[in-house]
Amino acid sequence: MSVPMPGKLIITRHQESDWNKAGLWTGQRNRHLTSEGFTNAEKMGRLISDIHIDVAFASMMVRTIETLAVMLEASNQFRVPSHYTHALNERDYGIYTAKNKWDMLELVGEETWESIRRGWNVPIPQGESLKMVYERAIPFFESNILPPVKNGKSALVVGHGNTLRAITKYIERISDEDISNLEIQFGTIAIYTIDAQGHMITKEVRAIK
Repeated sequence: MSVPMPGKLIITRHQESDWNKAGLWTGQRNRHLTSEGFTNAEKMGRLISDIHIDVAFASMMVRTIETLAVMLEASNQFRVPSHYTHALNERDYGIYTAKNKWDMLELVGEETWESIRRGWNVPIPQGESLKMVYERAIPFFESNILPPVKNGKSALVVGHGNTLRAITKYIERISDEDISNLEIQFGTIAIYTIDAQGHMITKEVRAIK
């Protein structure tokens, strides 16, 4: 019996929401895409029009759901089974939710600000650390996203900056210390082939212009 060739794992961040544009920590607040966000989601969909998507995943948040819908339509893929889960929701920013990032930088200083944004196990009052996001996102990845890819399917995951940092940490085996250097940029798509454990074999990055 032949073993199926692994499929592709495609991960990308939702496009710009109104709070992204305003520089506010959005976290688990539901915010819609801006007009530019919708336009860029169309461009992102065209970037993957050469890849047949078998299954798609997104968080329960409207900005990822909108991005996914637009991407699939723009890539002329209208019947893709799509799954939505709280496990892929953005990090809960707790008391920092809805606060302006740049005002907070001035208030707490660059070192503390960077640790809040990028640190691995930095708690936020009434919120989550990246480690906590990892602990909810990776079990879902292992049980729901990895199996179809191992069986030769191509899966599209539309997530958030921090849930995708967590997933990328796992895929690329990034250390707790080095994860602070990773930022998931808007307008980019990472296309992986992965091994049976979900770790990177190859990676291609595509970006809108």
